[in-house]
Amino acid sequence: MKRFIQLHLLTSYPPANLNRDDTGRPKTALVGEALRLRISSQSLKRAWRTSDIGLTGLEGHLGVRTRRMGLEVFDALRAEGIPEKSAHEWARKIAEQFGALKKGNLKIEQLAHIGPEERTAVMDLARVCAKEKREPSKEELKLLRKPQEAVDIAMFGRMLASAPAYNVEAAVQVAHAFTVHKAAVEDDYFSAVDDLNDGSEDAGAAFIYERGYGAGVFYLYLCINRELLKENLGGDTALSNRALETLISAVTRVSPTGMQNSFASRAYASYALAEKGEQQPRSLAQAFLKPVRATADLSLFDAAVAALERRYDNFNKVYGACSDSHYMFNVESGEGSLTDLANFIKGD
Repeated sequence: MKRFIQLHLLTSYPPANLNRDDTGRPKTALVGEALRLRISSQSLKRAWRTSDIGLTGLEGHLGVRTRRMGLEVFDALRAEGIPEKSAHEWARKIAEQFGALKKGNLKIEQLAHIGPEERTAVMDLARVCAKEKREPSKEELKLLRKPQEAVDIAMFGRMLASAPAYNVEAAVQVAHAFTVHKAAVEDDYFSAVDDLNDGSEDAGAAFIYERGYGAGVFYLYLCINRELLKENLGGDTALSNRALETLISAVTRVSPTGMQNSFASRAYASYALAEKGEQQPRSLAQAFLKPVRATADLSLFDAAVAALERRYDNFNKVYGACSDSHYMFNVESGEGSLTDLANFIKGD
């Protein structure tokens, strides 16, 4: 099995605000001295793992990111008739295994990514304590595991600052996506009219606002360590392959959810280049240090594909083959297929 899979994707988004900064405007980045639109890796991973596509076929093999485990345990204990004071104390002891709790609160201060094995152990312990009407013992509170059934934890890792022995190294590295060309954040000025206002006294708008948006062709790079993914999943080859297939389906078809009701900016990847091999991975982001521009002969998308493939060829000329094999699909030219891409990535 070749260790590394590298994915290079080009996706064209219409006007959108998929990933906002602290002011509510689309995120940006300065690349090659040109302003680009940007989508953070955190936003992308969240969209992939919570989408219908990301959940398909992986029931029982996904973790949950939450601060509310203590509240869930508290509710379970109360439902079994445990007095409120005892339920709060026992739930606190259980929840703090996954991180520090806020004073007087059952919420964990930081989000904890909890594997299905751990969540099952937590709820089983709550049931035992409720049945036997006692608090959990010190031995029973050893609830942390190295999750080997949670595909999302195996792919994207987790960090527990208070229990580093149970950290999981991510098998999938995801770059921030950015536009291959110069891009500006524009303002959409809009107003809303009161349906019951006939205009006889006030002809003005009932609401006025402006919203930032942008559009462009985005480059995204992922690096997958298949050996580490399989190791994180306890050596389960079948589950590892299901995880890869689901990931490929999600990264090519799922868009971040930001302001989708306002922009309906859903998009599939128009181009994908996958590489497989043992060689040290490298991004092809350099291809777009000089912003891509459309010409009389090439559309903006075709120019981006040409720049990407030129950089791919040049790396191979200078360094030797940077992968053992590759596969490509291109929606514009009708080459390749998602099914064949998935089979390429799962194959030896």
